[in-house]
Amino acid sequence: MRKNIGLKIFAGLVFAFLLVPLLIIIVTSFGTNSTIQFPIKGFTLEWYSKVFNNEAFMDSFFLSLQVAFFATLLALIIGVPAAYSLARHRVFGRNWIKSFFLSPTIVPGLVVGYAMYQFIVIKFQFPIIQGLFLGHFLICLPYVIRVVGSTIEQLDFSIEEVSWTLGCTKLQAFIKVVLPNITSGIFASFMLAFINSFNNIPVSQFLSGPGVTMLPTSLMNYIEYNYDPSVSALSVILMLGTIILMYIIEKTLGLASIS
Repeated sequence: MRKNIGLKIFAGLVFAFLLVPLLIIIVTSFGTNSTIQFPIKGFTLEWYSKVFNNEAFMDSFFLSLQVAFFATLLALIIGVPAAYSLARHRVFGRNWIKSFFLSPTIVPGLVVGYAMYQFIVIKFQFPIIQGLFLGHFLICLPYVIRVVGSTIEQLDFSIEEVSWTLGCTKLQAFIKVVLPNITSGIFASFMLAFINSFNNIPVSQFLSGPGVTMLPTSLMNYIEYNYDPSVSALSVILMLGTIILMYIIEKTLGLASIS
């Protein structure tokens, strides 16, 4: 019993450590002061209006949204068949390949960003937008291969073999039998890859160029010269977007199915 009470207190402290800073950000976004201050002395929605009227924030937000979405989509198109092949077939060096695809998630982001800058910008001289898209695709791909691969490895392949005996080709069996059974893994990998791409700072900063700025870079640049609550307001809007996304997933798939 004592262990359970101690565990509950520890869990409560951990939740408080995670939630209190977020609550402070939410409160400061409504403050009337010209700088971020807690507790606030008055209530206003002016900073939210400033965020939506800030052209740099809006342009970088829609650019980040487009790059993250299409990079994640391409990562799914390439990553799902790759994960299926690694799990289903005997591929030479399979464990080494899996470890290789895990490396971008454990190597420091600064190192990954600098490496991509050397190859994408310096060596191959990709245009800025194409370079950003390629860089974010490369950081999305490991999440897709690892998460979808783990889901496929838990799949009972006998149902696929049964579909072959009933007349399905291998492609038809993959589309009609395998894909519906790994939907939760695909959605989980999409969420992880999209959020990681949308919030990624090192790769966005190294691959950005004149006139092309992703939202994390735009936010960092703004903080460098300004310290007003519009930064808190933008953070609250992003948190609200994440909550809405989670609510939609809960109502459609259920969060438990992608955990």
